[in-house]
Amino acid sequence: MNWVKKLLALVLLCCALGGTQAASALQVTDDRGVTVTLAQPPQRIVSLLPSLTESLCALGACARLVGVDRYSNYPASVRALPQVGGGLDPNVEAVVALHPDVVLLATSSRASQQLEALGLKVVALEPHSYAGVRRVLDKLGQLLALSDAQRVWRVIDVGVSAAAQSLPARARGLRVYFEVNGGPYAAGASSFVGETLTRLGARNIVPAALGPFPKLNPEFVVRADPDVIMVGERSAANLAERPGWAGMRALRERRLCIFDAQQMDVLIRPGPRMPQAARLMAQCLQDKAP
Repeated sequence: MNWVKKLLALVLLCCALGGTQAASALQVTDDRGVTVTLAQPPQRIVSLLPSLTESLCALGACARLVGVDRYSNYPASVRALPQVGGGLDPNVEAVVALHPDVVLLATSSRASQQLEALGLKVVALEPHSYAGVRRVLDKLGQLLALSDAQRVWRVIDVGVSAAAQSLPARARGLRVYFEVNGGPYAAGASSFVGETLTRLGARNIVPAALGPFPKLNPEFVVRADPDVIMVGERSAANLAERPGWAGMRALRERRLCIFDAQQMDVLIRPGPRMPQAARLMAQCLQDKAP
């Protein structure tokens, strides 16, 4: 009977070990609604979206990055990592060659299915709003097995509030047009950029009903006649050449804030540098207020 007891003990031990392994596995449901299962927190990560790269580093996981897209440039340490092309259409062979445990990318990326077909784990996350930023931080926290990923959100929230409190009353209530890039594509009221403007006491001329980042007919902006225009330097050069734009109050009265490329990176990336973005917008409102 001793051998029976030993066999039973061995079976129980195997079950216990199997249960431990199952318990250590983690699952993350991404923004596509796809549930991704990993045996353990990933140690080799490729990030194909700058905001995800920045969020990972803010969560203390910069050292786990082994590759990034060509636009990921902050913090400075990620610039030394292998670049694998654009986020929407990366060099798939280059990604595979890095042997990542997981690839992080935007839901709009066209590479998801191809990477999954090659056996890679893919997690698609793409925040457009404050709620989306909080959700993505939670998902990354689950992926990294962190107990308090929301600490980064708390820093963001406090920083944006501080920027809002710094504004004088005269800088509030201004009607703002924020151009993300030439198209023109704008930041609507429902986007994280629009939500920051709201917290700063500004009024967005692009209503939430049009979506977070709609492509506008330039005549829409002319009819809205904003008090202040916020735009990147790449789009600013030809604003007055757009039909009807030269007559808009913001251009006539030079209420135009032009941001350089580095500033635009800060402004249009939903993640840990949102307080810095709020300060840039607050300074613009203060400078251009009547």
